Amino acid sequence: MRKRLLSVLTALALVAAAAPAAAQDSGADAVANLAWKVGPTQGSIAEKASIKVPEGYAFLDAAGTRKLNELLHNPPTGTDEYTLAPKDLKWFSFFHYNDIGYVKDEESLDPDGILDSIREGTEEGNVERRKRGWETMKIEGWSFKPQYDKNTHNLEWAVLASTSGSADKIVNYNTRLLGRHGVTEVILVADQAGLNEAIGQFKQLVPGYAFNDGEKYSEFKPGDHVAEFGLAALITGGAAAVATKKGFFAAIGIFLLKAWKLVLVGLAAAGGMIAKLFGRKKDAGPE
Repeated sequence: MRKRLLSVLTALALVAAAAPAAAQDSGADAVANLAWKVGPTQGSIAEKASIKVPEGYAFLDAAGTRKLNELLHNPPTGTDEYTLAPKDLKWFSFFHYNDIGYVKDEESLDPDGILDSIREGTEEGNVERRKRGWETMKIEGWSFKPQYDKNTHNLEWAVLASTSGSADKIVNYNTRLLGRHGVTEVILVADQAGLNEAIGQFKQLVPGYAFNDGEKYSEFKPGDHVAEFGLAALITGGAAAVATKKGFFAAIGIFLLKAWKLVLVGLAAAGGMIAKLFGRKKDAGPE
């Protein structure tokens, strides 16, 4: 993992303005030339669910997302991820299906207690950051407190953080979509200035996400595997602690260490050019 991992969602526009134009064009061109499926179309996620990709958006399968993560300098996760983004690539949403079982949603969420666990886990993660010469992280608070919708079985939250090397704040927006046999984990990546707009656009897309028949949360049957944890663990990384022999907060620290993604420096500044490239690809024929 690289030091840049700890600078996710910082002042992208300022950095982009200082980046050489040739480097911006090169990175933008490489990203735009991945095997995107341009909307209107439909994206398949781990053969467990699908999402509608409307006009103005594009979707990458697992192979394409691995290449995208390389370009964004995100470390490999060892799991399949899928990408949905607007054609100007001002933000990205990464989808990953985790077959952890049926997560019961009877738990009441305690935002203060959850935030304390995230802070302790982050301090554990900082031990590893210092060993590697990385900037340490500080949890500032909630940008958006955890909220669970029992009708849609969706959990969402956003944590506000900072790094030791920058005065700029980092915001990490997450959604968890609960299914019968597992959970789809979604992370939204944008620069800080455009985050609220990106969240608004993303929420309009969520109703287009649907688990396949037999995979819906409402289709649970006695005998199905039930997860050993509840909603709070999906936020703190406690699910990772259950699956490891490490100490609870040490496991959370490792989870949080990997929980941030990058946007490519200069990509937002090149958004108009990227959108034109997508237009040319669509004119040439459907993906």
